[in-house]
Amino acid sequence: MIHFDITKLKNDLLTLEEQTTNQDFWLDSKNSSIVLKQINQLKNKIEGYNKIENEINNIIEMSELLSVEPDDEMAKEVLKATPNLQKEIEKLEITTLLSGKYDANNAILTIHPGAGGTEAQDWAEMLYRMYTRWGASNGYEVKELDYLEGEEAGLKSVTFSVSGEFAYGYLKGEMGVHRLVRISPFDAGGRRHTSFASVEVLPEITEDIEIDINPDDLRIDTYRSSGAGGQHINKTSSAVRITHLPTNIVVACQSERSQIQNRETAMKMLKSKLLTLKEQEQKDTIDELKGVQMDIAWGSQIRSYVFCPYTLVKDHRTNYEVGNVQGVMDGDLNGFIDSYLKFIIKKY
Repeated sequence: MIHFDITKLKNDLLTLEEQTTNQDFWLDSKNSSIVLKQINQLKNKIEGYNKIENEINNIIEMSELLSVEPDDEMAKEVLKATPNLQKEIEKLEITTLLSGKYDANNAILTIHPGAGGTEAQDWAEMLYRMYTRWGASNGYEVKELDYLEGEEAGLKSVTFSVSGEFAYGYLKGEMGVHRLVRISPFDAGGRRHTSFASVEVLPEITEDIEIDINPDDLRIDTYRSSGAGGQHINKTSSAVRITHLPTNIVVACQSERSQIQNRETAMKMLKSKLLTLKEQEQKDTIDELKGVQMDIAWGSQIRSYVFCPYTLVKDHRTNYEVGNVQGVMDGDLNGFIDSYLKFIIKKY
């Protein structure tokens, strides 16, 4: 069980709230936004703790009453409240694990299919749908930023943002190679195929984080937007592609109708990649930065999704597994996300 120091959280909150009473506090907009964000996060944690504490006390009181005078209705209420309380405790426990520097930030995900043509491209599309469903069911906003459709089906690449508190903290463990085993709908012979796709997860960089980029190091191209099934097609060149020449990092955005908005979003994506690269200065290239993914092929997967000859989804890092493959593909990822966060704490 993770230790939850409620006294420290309350003291930290008081310290931050005292800063807001300083007459110079609001003059520094960047610092004030950081402090206000931290205050909000601390309040949410404290409120969650207080809610659980009250529910525990209520269950204790009802249990004591039942020991004196049995009551069927009250007994049912206790039985119903106990598993719900357990879920709330587990949720609070997971929140305490999200203490990384950028865990509270929005996330930017990019999915690329591995070798295998249409089958791999379809698998990449399935993963995109899975994360979209997860975001919707957990209260996050998912927004497509760039999409390159496949030749026959699926996609060649997609970049999308997941916005909401702790989006990056929850999704950072999804970074890596994902493996699919199924009877391919694109194989006339009905044979079993293995496909791979890579998922990159980066924190969205907020305005209070300084990243210096020399304009001379950028090549900015504009082109007409296009999307899956002919969606998002523009008659003007509103889509933007930015290449950072020193690192050869390329980002693109076509989700907005305005070229200016697409450029702003693309710059956020570039800053996220450059910051991650900067924080791992021992890495020489962006490909090495993504070393956790290795090749998009055998032996490098973090998770396998098996549809045939049996049904199983297994995370190879934590050994967490479930048999309901369709449930996972419909966005039921919280078990995998929670087990990974606990795994990281135990590992380090």
